[in-house]
Amino acid sequence: MKKELTGIFRGNEKGFGFVKIEDLENEVYISRGNTHEAIDGDEVLIKIIKEPKEGMHQEGKIIKVLKHEKTKIVGVFQKSKNFGFVVPDDKKINTDIYISKKHSKGIKNRQKVVVEITKFPQGNKSAEGIIIEVLGNVNEAGVDMLSLVKEYDLPYEFPEPVIEEARAISNMVAKKDIPKRLDLRQKEIFTIDGEDAKDLDDAVAVEKLKNGNYLLNVSIADVSYYVREKSKLDKEAILRGTSIYMLDRVIPMLPKELSNGICSLNAGEDRFALTVLMEIDKNGKVVSSDIQKSIIHVTRRMSYKEVQAILEEINQEKNQKVEGKQAEDSKSKELYTKKQKEKLLKECEPYIKHFKQMEELALILKKRREIAGSLNLDIPESKIILNENGIAIDIKKYEMYFANEIIEQFMLTANETVAEKFYWLEAPFIYRVHEIPDIDKVKELNQFLWNLGYKIKTAGDIIYSKAFAEVLDEVQGKPEERVVSNLILRTLKVAKYESENKGHFGIASKYYCHFTSPIRRYPDLFIHRIISKYLEEGYNLKEDELDKYHEQAIKYAQTSSERERVAQKVERDSEDIKKAEFMQDKIGQVYEGIVSSITSFGIFVELENTVEGLIRFEDLGDEYFIYDENRKTLTGERSKEVYKIGDKITIEVKYADKLTRRIDFKLAVRTKLS
Repeated sequence: MKKELTGIFRGNEKGFGFVKIEDLENEVYISRGNTHEAIDGDEVLIKIIKEPKEGMHQEGKIIKVLKHEKTKIVGVFQKSKNFGFVVPDDKKINTDIYISKKHSKGIKNRQKVVVEITKFPQGNKSAEGIIIEVLGNVNEAGVDMLSLVKEYDLPYEFPEPVIEEARAISNMVAKKDIPKRLDLRQKEIFTIDGEDAKDLDDAVAVEKLKNGNYLLNVSIADVSYYVREKSKLDKEAILRGTSIYMLDRVIPMLPKELSNGICSLNAGEDRFALTVLMEIDKNGKVVSSDIQKSIIHVTRRMSYKEVQAILEEINQEKNQKVEGKQAEDSKSKELYTKKQKEKLLKECEPYIKHFKQMEELALILKKRREIAGSLNLDIPESKIILNENGIAIDIKKYEMYFANEIIEQFMLTANETVAEKFYWLEAPFIYRVHEIPDIDKVKELNQFLWNLGYKIKTAGDIIYSKAFAEVLDEVQGKPEERVVSNLILRTLKVAKYESENKGHFGIASKYYCHFTSPIRRYPDLFIHRIISKYLEEGYNLKEDELDKYHEQAIKYAQTSSERERVAQKVERDSEDIKKAEFMQDKIGQVYEGIVSSITSFGIFVELENTVEGLIRFEDLGDEYFIYDENRKTLTGERSKEVYKIGDKITIEVKYADKLTRRIDFKLAVRTKLS
């Protein structure tokens, strides 16, 4: 092995770090004294100084920083008499940034600032910099989310030429292009989304055919008709890659003039779409399909909550005929008052048959997917409620209904159908790829699962998604369900975009792409453009066109995967900030939780509302605890009490701080809950 290697430095708040080398399986450990002037994310040249021992990383020393990933840092300004310094928000950047008195005039203590580094850290010396922007006081409304925007250098505002191009697009469909499209305006078709959704890019319709099969039409906004290749809008969308959702704001991929306007499938308005028409048999198999450029006219906008209430009501009426009485604990009663429900049912009476057929088909598709081995990871999302000042005032699990499942099943089926068709055409395309997990990680997972009484079955080194699905079925409804789902999620590889089809392990699908959200994801927009090109040219593209789009598919798959990773980090950080903020005034309060993870430094506990905190060893009691890495357990040396993943325990909130995004618990009741 070469003694000098190039890689990316991954810093740690304690000062040491690791360097990821592209062709090396394990990262190289860098001690605190050997980090040179590198900070998290830097491209570095390292020298190997110690070969690995069993269970240990090989050790290296950074000898040169090839490229600084970040030169601008967001943090909190701390003022002293003759100088100041900035404490970075990103704790992986293990250096305060010294600000001279000259460069800190007018800056107030505990203000959030953006600092440009002028000298990187050397040995025990801190980095130096100048403040280039003041964001506001740490507790000022919106400053926490604005800090994330600056930290990740997000494109918060659209350039004026892009806005002008968007405003120049008519908010009415072009009459001259209507005859070129399949006219579905007389069909009853519905959007079903969350109540606060603004950009509606998918609409659905289901019909029962005479032969007993179902006709599922999934219509997706034809964004590529408006966002033309090489336009300013297109170039900006490529840079952004995806919309980013940050609780109190959205950083959209496209300007609102398009995303909330002509590209949004608003009820009662003509809209251009790409429609996938699928005939599906009683076993959930797509027996025939077609893709057409279309014009649609959405009959009614529905919310998941409304569709759920309607389905529960009609199902309840059926049960009433059979059982002779109405259930008193009806979920629909919780969704709406009696008067609201009566009004909804009256307004939607002409469409009830559609929703019933959607439910029937979704159940069929779900069953087929479960038989194939699709993974149902029951990991609830957090719903964080903010007040008018953007302060977190409540956190709970995001309510999911079967109505959500209906749309999910329809979108999955459309994505698979489109991906399979264009795979066999050997078209330039972007697929959504989720590869088979590493066998070593599965073996490691099985060590943890063994403690809980479960096992992922493997055939030698061959792994099937069905084996994961069987374990998830076993734990359904049990206290450890969430923990097992999380353990499995950590074992799986990360889904990404690629120009080559490699299947999707998580949904047990040979062919899969993202086709259904072109307003907020660039890969969807790109493949819409490819589909349109094939439709316009009779599925006969020229060689030079194929070469061009193949090159674009490779490039955009990579950049979109990178932008998606950034978006996920931002969204996760925004949740962590608001969860810590919510818990700041809960110090001393007692909650029940479940042990979600056990590490060499403590126990992570998750509360019912999805908030997670750490109990450090010193807060577990006055005895020494032995950590078993293989079993991921803690055992009290004196009491012999064992803590394991999935245990229910009672905690007291010890510490919470939105600036550090940290929440600490301590044990409130010594004995675990049964």
